[in-house]
Amino acid sequence: MSVFHHHAYHDSPVILAASILGADFGRLEAHTREALDAGAEWIHVDVMDGRFVPNISLGAPVMKDLRALAEEKGALMDVHLMIERPDRYLEDFAKAGANIITVHQEACRHLHRTIHAIKKLGCKAGVALNPATPVSTMEDVAADLDLLLVMSVNPGFAGQAYILATTEKLRRAKQLLRAADSSALLEVDGGVTSENAREATDAGADVLVAASAIFRGDIAANIEAFRRSQMRVV
Repeated sequence: MSVFHHHAYHDSPVILAASILGADFGRLEAHTREALDAGAEWIHVDVMDGRFVPNISLGAPVMKDLRALAEEKGALMDVHLMIERPDRYLEDFAKAGANIITVHQEACRHLHRTIHAIKKLGCKAGVALNPATPVSTMEDVAADLDLLLVMSVNPGFAGQAYILATTEKLRRAKQLLRAADSSALLEVDGGVTSENAREATDAGADVLVAASAIFRGDIAANIEAFRRSQMRVV
């Protein structure tokens, strides 16, 4: 399946990526299956090393069971590396089944090289920007990107509030991608809920990452609320 296959949420081609950071790790596969059955299209895997961000999460070995589930459901594995020197691990995550590998601009000294290393491994290449990192840092690689991820919280923990300035940043990011004639998808991650989802997609977001807002409580009802947020009122 192409990364650029859009599943229509009624009349809006927004992709919902279920971040397993919000799932119950003791029931990870069952929880993720429930989210995919309810309509999430991507599995967003947050990898943290305790150095780039002040938390430690999971690594490539955990992706084995999820890869089988993703293949069964036709979902994409969207891997977000919040780690120092990510080049060391690109091959591991590609082998573990990543369809998309996103690295942080702030963690890559030679970002152009890293982007092309990801592509050479047969994965789509994404770059993430922390809240303090300007969109303008992407000018010289925008045309090479498959995905641009704008962080709407300071990464490290699920359940944080969406930083309001992100909406304007998404608009600038979309403009930059268009100016570069880039086909990259624009993704937003952090504090995204069904209440602010429409604001983010109106600003240009193509992919919404949600953790707590999907996995806390009734997963199917939560995803339906995201769907409703995208319906156009005629």
